[in-house]
Amino acid sequence: MLQATKSASDKRKDFRAALKTGKLLRFPGAFSPLVAMTVQKHGFDGVYVSGAALSADLGLPDIGLTTLSEVAARGGAIARATDLPALIDVDTGFGEALNAARTIQTLEDAGLCGCHLEDQVNPKRCGHLDNKSLVTMQAMAEKIRAAVGARRDKNFLIMARTDARASEGLDGAIARAKAYVDAGADAIFPEALADEGEFEKFRNAVKVPLLANMTEFGKSKLLTAKQLADLGINIVIYPVTTLRLAMKAIESGLAAIKKEGSQASLVGEMQTRAELYELLRYEDYAKLDKEIFNFKL
Repeated sequence: MLQATKSASDKRKDFRAALKTGKLLRFPGAFSPLVAMTVQKHGFDGVYVSGAALSADLGLPDIGLTTLSEVAARGGAIARATDLPALIDVDTGFGEALNAARTIQTLEDAGLCGCHLEDQVNPKRCGHLDNKSLVTMQAMAEKIRAAVGARRDKNFLIMARTDARASEGLDGAIARAKAYVDAGADAIFPEALADEGEFEKFRNAVKVPLLANMTEFGKSKLLTAKQLADLGINIVIYPVTTLRLAMKAIESGLAAIKKEGSQASLVGEMQTRAELYELLRYEDYAKLDKEIFNFKL
């Protein structure tokens, strides 16, 4: 009842098993534990912890300003709130190879089920912006080998993200992906592919699980779950969707309160107290409380 009912180890095993089915796994972004609980309530396959959403929620741009301790703390809180596997974005691994190794062990301890490391130079940029700079293929492979070597739970998923599509073309991105698989990456995240044709070419060239990033306002065409499944993609993330939905609702609501002097016109658009309490399982906590404090002084 207190957060997830599954252990981190069991969630990792289940995540690995789900990947082997070939089914497309859908991971909406969750920027808070409460959002993760809502993702589970709606029957999705997993939860994604976006670096962009996390940094935005801290009032920072997505340029590598967050720290390992901040990301692990928020990621751990989100992972503990759900029985779904949580996959987290750790940007460039917070440094070089040794830093990436420490990052993996910190995330394991926090209860995450996997992460992805990217091949950008730090400070990084949002994957759908122009003028990104990359480390060499060899430097990224070394970081992946260090991350894999530091892993203590064999089921913790280590994914390599490549941002090479923009600067080195599709063939360059595929070459990097193959090198990262050779270095030990369990899965590949090819960032900012344009359309179905590029995903299909990547799928034909790379034999490990692939992730598709269906972020709004980016460089990738927004493909449906059926289209991605037909292409053989294994995981799809919607990284900042819930944050964007929430922020737009907040902006509209605050504007209405400022204009009208009350929130009365907005009540019908709100999650009710009863709905929130149901999600938080207030009644179960109350029963537990009565069972524990059942004595008289």
